Amino acid sequence: MYTQFFGLREKPFSITPDPRYLYLSQRHSDGLAHLIYGISQSGGFIQLTGEVGTGKTTLVRSLLEQLPKEADVALILNPELTTQEFLATISEELGLGVTPQASTKSLVDNLNTYLLDAHARGRRTVLIVDEAQNLGTDILEQVRLLTNLETTKQKLLQIILIGQPELRDVLSREDMRQLAQRVTGRYHLEPLDLDDTEKYILHRMKVAGAASGIFKKSSMREIYRWSKGIPRLINVVADRTLLAAYSHDTRNVNHKLVRRAATEVYGDGFLSPWKRRLASVTTVAGVALLGLGLWRVLGPEINFQSDIEPAVTSTIVAAAEPTIQTSNVVGSFLVDPSVSKDTDSAFQTLFDLWGVEYSSRLGSINACEQAIELALRCWVHSGSLNQLRLLNRPAILTLTDKSGSQHHVVMRTLAEDKVDLMAGNRAFSVPLEELDNYWYGEHLLLWKPGAQTDTDLIPGMEHEGISWLRSSLARIQNEPSLNTGSSLYDAGLEARVRNYQQNRRLTIDGIVGVQTQILMNTDLALPGTPLLTGAQ
Repeated sequence: MYTQFFGLREKPFSITPDPRYLYLSQRHSDGLAHLIYGISQSGGFIQLTGEVGTGKTTLVRSLLEQLPKEADVALILNPELTTQEFLATISEELGLGVTPQASTKSLVDNLNTYLLDAHARGRRTVLIVDEAQNLGTDILEQVRLLTNLETTKQKLLQIILIGQPELRDVLSREDMRQLAQRVTGRYHLEPLDLDDTEKYILHRMKVAGAASGIFKKSSMREIYRWSKGIPRLINVVADRTLLAAYSHDTRNVNHKLVRRAATEVYGDGFLSPWKRRLASVTTVAGVALLGLGLWRVLGPEINFQSDIEPAVTSTIVAAAEPTIQTSNVVGSFLVDPSVSKDTDSAFQTLFDLWGVEYSSRLGSINACEQAIELALRCWVHSGSLNQLRLLNRPAILTLTDKSGSQHHVVMRTLAEDKVDLMAGNRAFSVPLEELDNYWYGEHLLLWKPGAQTDTDLIPGMEHEGISWLRSSLARIQNEPSLNTGSSLYDAGLEARVRNYQQNRRLTIDGIVGVQTQILMNTDLALPGTPLLTGAQ
């Protein structure tokens, strides 16, 4: 209907998968690389999870197009089957003859014979199960038993489970621990960040034949706010926005049209993004850039370990008493040239809160490299206020004004209904609903690593950081340390980590990554650690 009006060859935001419109963000590329690497290895499970509409099926299609030439794949798209139907489907996918009355034993025996023959021919067999969160307990047990098909040196079947986040909950159950222990690789597919959302929209418009930019910066930001970076929702909102522009006979696709279109899509009248965030049970997370200016200062993501304990000074606290709140506080100081909102000022403030010195030396060393020298690590992320409240660390926020310009301020404290922001040596008390009009989730925080490692601690690995993990959990949980001094991440330690993650409302996967370590450091009450809230 609107394609001719905008000079397009076809609708750019159809939700039907089309390889020509494939856009692989860095996250999707990493997920695809994760799957391809898993296929190249032998045995165990690879687990890929992601929210509805984040592009899991797209990754499966991409994977099938990039399979190693020696790989044979059985793909199950609907796993709601009986055990016999499940095994029969695998056999049929691999080209094996299946009789209607075949028993479970005969199906497994035939599959084992096939796998041994394929192995002898240098072939690798892969089972991909989509929508794996719907697998029943009996099917999951059969999946586990299939990994017992092996030679003396390697497994004969590589299994990839793809599903919604509920799959992680299923595998974290006590009765699923035998299967969970065989998961050798996990990857969670996050939604797109703001930058990738814009690139995604522009890519699809270009493929559809758009001669010039139709979507303005402000409209793409508004689409991101409503879709939270979920590709399927981006398509729905963007398609409805183009239809709204056509119906109003305008080629100026602005944020107001997006809001009107999104209201029609969601069907519940206009809700502010903040109210929608409160109503949501999911937290959008993922690595994101804090705007072009901040990225230039940051450089690459930083990892560092040290035992140096910085002492927090009180000078910044005395200088940072919030000013009395006025209407539209953020909008006022963003346009005030006397208020410092540049990246260097934000880092100066954040470093001061940690009681360490920051120097603007862009030509020789960037901010996060300076953090390395001070036993700290930068973490760039995109998420919600609830997530920042959980991590409990001051953070640099990227605020976007009405003209699309980006500014950097520091969130010093976070209360139930307001936040104290610092811009240079000025402080402002801002209502949360007002902040939501300018903040899209991008933030950077500093934290002090305790594991002496630049990698996540994963069950089954052997690493010097495991000793820190053992002793720290023992202190936090007030229990004796298991296998004191051992550098092996064994099943007993994993059980304690999962228990901790459950109590702290983290993803229960046994992986001790950045968020788990940050919360452990909070619970350990490490000296010199500034907190965003008063709660531990």
